[in-house]
Amino acid sequence: MKWFKGTAAAAVVTASVLTGGVAYAGDTHHRYDRTQFQHDLDAIRATGVSGVLAEVDAGPRRLRGTSGVADLQSAGPVNVDGYFRMGSNTKTFVSVVVLQLVGEGRLSLDDAVEHWLPGVVAGNGNDGAAVTVRQLLQHTSGIYDYTNDLLAQIGSVEDFQRFRFTSYTPEQLVAMAVAHQPDFAPGQGWNYSNTNYTLIGMIIKAVTGRDWASQVTERIIRPLGLRHTFAPGTDTDLPDPHASAYLYFDRDTPIETADADLTWANSAGALITTAADLSRFWDAIGHGRLLRPAQQREMRNTVLATTFQEDRPGLRYGLGMQWAPLTCGGGYWGHDGDVPGFSTRTGLSSDGHTTVVISISTSADTPVDQAAWTMIDHVMCGQR
Repeated sequence: MKWFKGTAAAAVVTASVLTGGVAYAGDTHHRYDRTQFQHDLDAIRATGVSGVLAEVDAGPRRLRGTSGVADLQSAGPVNVDGYFRMGSNTKTFVSVVVLQLVGEGRLSLDDAVEHWLPGVVAGNGNDGAAVTVRQLLQHTSGIYDYTNDLLAQIGSVEDFQRFRFTSYTPEQLVAMAVAHQPDFAPGQGWNYSNTNYTLIGMIIKAVTGRDWASQVTERIIRPLGLRHTFAPGTDTDLPDPHASAYLYFDRDTPIETADADLTWANSAGALITTAADLSRFWDAIGHGRLLRPAQQREMRNTVLATTFQEDRPGLRYGLGMQWAPLTCGGGYWGHDGDVPGFSTRTGLSSDGHTTVVISISTSADTPVDQAAWTMIDHVMCGQR
């Protein structure tokens, strides 16, 4: 989701990198080198964001660096090991849990939502008996996105500050959604909806008896050793070190948003991480370490993301991750993530050997997005 699109008019920012530009290990003669990496980071910063950090991993080759500042007042450097809110990359974690449960025979992708959540998706044309788990994961359910209602409540800085520390239950969020008619009949269209993944979180609890965050921790975070990745629940504090995160209502009004209640994002986008941890997760996806082959194939079974075509022509969506075309041919996997003040862009090469993680500590608008996607394109095409 996007939060108040518009140009981020950050104060004067300066490039900040590790050890003379980039912390790097491996072959310095590769086409995508440290110079190009820093150029791409600076290009993202030049769109007007306060700061950006990124990590590129390609087997033994590793690039890590930053551009901009961690805080507009103190103008200190961005910490490449800093925590950030990953937003909708959470969906990929949650999808992995569901697909693991499918592989264990504990549920089916063709199960109806009504089977696991009786009476939850009902009224105003909504019918949980007609919506499947697969359709939730792939955003083909047609169920309205409750985030639209949350945004409609925020007309001022004061409104946002109230919203920022308000807690929501999954049931409240789903109730907002089903108060609306569906966008389309189940399976008859595509539209991104956070409601889908809030329902997925509820289904995980119905199947396992434990909440989605516990299952993500047990099945993904601990096995992969992601020591800096966690679900915050109702805790509003983002651990140090972290960059200040900024949301702009207009060109001159930045709001610092790093500390916030993310229960509204829930299983659709609440996880906190670092670049190293998130890169390790995507590497595990690429090397098939989290799913059995059958479920790995299901995750990559895509449909056209029709409502995203204006900004991202050719974008397709699988089960919890997206596929985007490259300028050099072929494409890459990944997911975008946006919460107020943080934007995350990730990429995984089609062969599974290269990952890109970008965290931007200002809510992204179109120029920021384009600069980040261009960086991923440069990395992926530079591996050829």
